[in-house]
Amino acid sequence: MRAIGDFAGGCNVQFAVSPDEKEEIYAIEINPRVSRSSALASKATGYPIAKIASKLAIGYRLDELENPITGTSAFFEPTLDYVIVKVPRWNFDKFEGSDRRLGVQMKSVGETMGIGRSFQEALQKACQSLEIKRNGLGADGKETTDVAVLLESLANPSWNRLFHVYDAIKAGIPFKKIQDLTRIDIWFLRQIEDMILTEKEVEKYTLDTIPRDLLFEAKQKGYADRQVAHLLRCLESQVYKKRNELGIKRVYKLVDTCAGEFPAKTPYYYSTFEEENESVRSDKQKIIVLGSGPNRIGQGIEFDYCCVHGVLAAKELGYETIMINCNPETVSTDFDTADKLYFEPVFWEHIYDIILHEDPVGVIVQLGGQTALKIAEKLDRYGIKVIGTSFEALDLAEDRERFSTLLRDLGIPYPKFAGVNTAEEAITTSRELGFPLLVRPSYVLGGQKMKIVINEDELEAQVLDILRNMPDNRILIDHFLDGAIEAESDSICDGEMVRIIGIMEHIEPAGIHSGDSNAVLPPFDLSEKVIQQIREHTHKIALALKTVGLVNIQFAIKDEVVYVIEANPRASRTVPFIAKAYGEPYVNWATKVMLGAKLKDFHFKPHLDGYAIKVPVFSFDKFPNVDKSLGPEMKSTGEAIYFIKDLKDPFFRQVYGERSMYLSR
Repeated sequence: MRAIGDFAGGCNVQFAVSPDEKEEIYAIEINPRVSRSSALASKATGYPIAKIASKLAIGYRLDELENPITGTSAFFEPTLDYVIVKVPRWNFDKFEGSDRRLGVQMKSVGETMGIGRSFQEALQKACQSLEIKRNGLGADGKETTDVAVLLESLANPSWNRLFHVYDAIKAGIPFKKIQDLTRIDIWFLRQIEDMILTEKEVEKYTLDTIPRDLLFEAKQKGYADRQVAHLLRCLESQVYKKRNELGIKRVYKLVDTCAGEFPAKTPYYYSTFEEENESVRSDKQKIIVLGSGPNRIGQGIEFDYCCVHGVLAAKELGYETIMINCNPETVSTDFDTADKLYFEPVFWEHIYDIILHEDPVGVIVQLGGQTALKIAEKLDRYGIKVIGTSFEALDLAEDRERFSTLLRDLGIPYPKFAGVNTAEEAITTSRELGFPLLVRPSYVLGGQKMKIVINEDELEAQVLDILRNMPDNRILIDHFLDGAIEAESDSICDGEMVRIIGIMEHIEPAGIHSGDSNAVLPPFDLSEKVIQQIREHTHKIALALKTVGLVNIQFAIKDEVVYVIEANPRASRTVPFIAKAYGEPYVNWATKVMLGAKLKDFHFKPHLDGYAIKVPVFSFDKFPNVDKSLGPEMKSTGEAIYFIKDLKDPFFRQVYGERSMYLSR
């Protein structure tokens, strides 16, 4: 750092360490700036790197600044009494035919971070946070046992490399072979081997006979109750009850940057299994906001924006705010956003223990996207208040069959549909609905596994593909409105009154996922008759769902008739876009409505000169050999906002011309 000249601020240096016993260290590169890992390092240590770097850049010196966590000098290196593990999150399933091998080019779309007292505990937490239908690393019955597959995977690493290293050790592949293929340090392999040995020891017992010390050891190594239940051949709830009877309970430790040497001011916590609890519960009324988990296609920083503004709104109303999230890239996990931050997996067991410890008034789930929404059912079942729209309404909107019945009762047009469980049922149904058909699984994010099919062969192949990947998922088949225009509305409802905060018209036709469409605010080519139908449908649906908070509704327009595709009584991907385009704090107001305010208390004065265009951003350069055509499954990895004064703008004319080409096809 000294050799490259004078500079002040953040700096990132990358090294290569020889995997053999010599342990030679080589410098690879230096970046005299904050890097992607600076955010991770800040969350890992609690040391606010970007904040300190900014002050250094304008002339302060380290010894003149204060560390805001401890109140001591910023001129010290953080000391940790815990371990951090970062695990990347990939979305290869969105890019069929892509090269899934990892190499020098970054392909991950997000990451999770686990904090624990040991490497093993932190590793399990990071794996539990990934949301890839695994309960953690191992102990869930989803291991790969084919040695040939494992050896190929170790030699050509992909997204599942960590899981295959575990599987290889469990399958008895020699350590030297694994290390020769992966070049992973033997220390890490021994740590994973020790976890497997613990599992084998646990499997010798039943729930009634397992010794307390062994159960305590498994929990200290990060195993979820769900994983222990798999090993003991019982239910997760039974393991939870058993460990509580034995006094094996989570405690919460402070992230303080100095290993307890100085008293920390910031309530930033992680859980572990020890004796002393450092998280003191206050007497204030509390609201928990569930975060959105790792970034991935279909769920990104849009929901983090919503979570942060929700936290700030609850603070303004006098509540103590508690944030639960596991994503180091987000503002919601900044140590000074909420009154209390629990850096924990958005995973039921962790959430429930925090709820029992903090005793909140309720939990907000409608700001964290699908991640938080999936927790609503458990909250409802355990008698924990879901703030805002009820679980029943959330579930009704997610259940496409029940929702279509509601639309029928309200007299609102919708595409003909059916729900099926087998390929045979699907083919029979298709003869009634008529091709083309939109085929999709229930309860998915970002249009996962959605596809438009035009004949029985394609239909059968798509249904079998869904059933292979999601065995128990009910499949929905909708008649696809070919050549329709798509639009969507976002609104706030207080249960009595509805305010539409934005209506957006998509430039691409229906059939392109809303997240991949250029969308224009306000609409540019919809007749007054169509706009009026959108308004009427929105009001009817929002009130029928008894919405309290935000609701997003998507429409397909054909021959001046507005059909409803779906409704999401939660924050949508487009709410931050609309709030920024109009300059209105819609998430703040929506959160206050969830907490009891009425819409009449707020003054809606949106202002926009001209139009705002939501522009999707794609990362196809990372996957050069994949099909780049767009469809009902979302592929964009981000978005930008583009303001134009009028429809003569060259940018608008270009993307609108592309829609004409789509429609002509």
